[in-house]
Amino acid sequence: MTGAAGTEDFTGRHVVVAGLGVSGVSAARVLARLGARVTVVDGGDGEGHRVRAAELEQAGAIVRLGDGATLPEGTDLIVTSPGWRPDSPLFATAAEHGVPVWGDVELAWRLREGPGRHAAPWLAVTGTNGKTTTVRMLASVLEAAGLRTAAVGNIGTPLLDVVLSETPYDVLAVELSSYQLHWAPSVRAHSAAVLNLAPDHLDWHGTMAAYAADKGRVYQGNEVACVHNVADPATEALVREADVVEGCRAIGFTLGSPRPSQFGVVDGFLVDRAFVSDRQKNAQELAEVSDITPAVPHNVANALAAAALARAFGVEPAAVREGLRAFRPDAHRIEHVADVDGVAYVDDSKATNTHAAEASLAAYDSLVWIAGGLAKGATFDALVAGAVSRLRGAVLIGADRDLIAQALARHAPDVPVVDLERTDTGAMAEAVREAARLAGPGDTVLMAPACASMDMFTNYNERGQVFAEAVHALASGPATD
Repeated sequence: MTGAAGTEDFTGRHVVVAGLGVSGVSAARVLARLGARVTVVDGGDGEGHRVRAAELEQAGAIVRLGDGATLPEGTDLIVTSPGWRPDSPLFATAAEHGVPVWGDVELAWRLREGPGRHAAPWLAVTGTNGKTTTVRMLASVLEAAGLRTAAVGNIGTPLLDVVLSETPYDVLAVELSSYQLHWAPSVRAHSAAVLNLAPDHLDWHGTMAAYAADKGRVYQGNEVACVHNVADPATEALVREADVVEGCRAIGFTLGSPRPSQFGVVDGFLVDRAFVSDRQKNAQELAEVSDITPAVPHNVANALAAAALARAFGVEPAAVREGLRAFRPDAHRIEHVADVDGVAYVDDSKATNTHAAEASLAAYDSLVWIAGGLAKGATFDALVAGAVSRLRGAVLIGADRDLIAQALARHAPDVPVVDLERTDTGAMAEAVREAARLAGPGDTVLMAPACASMDMFTNYNERGQVFAEAVHALASGPATD
């Protein structure tokens, strides 16, 4: 049901919002404002749930806590939070009754046009790792070009809040997770990138094929460019499978010398051989590798992807350089904490899976690795086998550390390993001290856990903060915990 100018009309429609998180609260408020009869359902019933429920009830919504499985009678539409699995009983019942299910991203896409609204094009980014960094790099470049933009989506700012704001954005840099893409069948980006593909969230998607298919949705309907990773053929395969606008091009990025229609690196420069005249013979310098912070390989790849999307939107080379120079990554992403006695200490707590940890480990020639946490079903043999030549030692923490210990025993039997049994947050300080004992001048102590953090910490941010505190305590002298 649509209203003027193609805008969805929600007046009087009974919409169920699944989930009382950030995106669910945003969706419920927007739908209530648009005249829908909103019911919010959530299986939780904690204090935080009740506070948010009370606020939404004041906005006119009905909230049902402790029951996320029952479909309210007369439901016309479900708008789900990204984390709700496709096999949830609520959605099974919805399918039986012919009730459509959208995500908050789908809702935002359908509401972006209409009287008083500004339908800014989307430059979308997805992938197993590097999404947030790439989107923020992209936003920095777009801003350097003088464009009104915002980094939105899975990055933390709800898309709904942005597309319905009074700010007339020129273009949006949009991070999309596989969860969000699963529930967003209508989204059509100006241009999009899939940075990489590795097994992740398979408990949610069921299979790697289903996970990849949801990532590939980001290319559907692209207008100008489908950006893929030359080093990851699975991303190019998704481009080949996509149904795009006539004339849309496949644009690769590589850490090597680029071929025509690619972005790459030549003699320390990021170069464009895609959006130039006579790309068979010419290339455009965009920035120096040294302009990127930190200039580790996987971050250079992120910069190339961001540059490709910006150039697809018409951004000039000078703005690409300026934006990349101005960018600084979020905390806990390959973040240099301190040097102590000639040893560098680096926090990559955001490396919550093996694919992210692999990129992090590859950035250093000689290191002591702090790893462990919740494995989420991951295996570590390939990760360890690929890093063995760089490892001077390993310190293992967390619930599933034994899985990493077994992989080290199989593939790196000569690497010293410290296995810390304690699982309180104080284990991190002990891990840092043990890593310092194993490291020598010129080495890097890298905390890239390859695991989730919730066994010992609230989230990866807290894990990184505790690591940094332990490093600073080490620099200050002996301490006890």
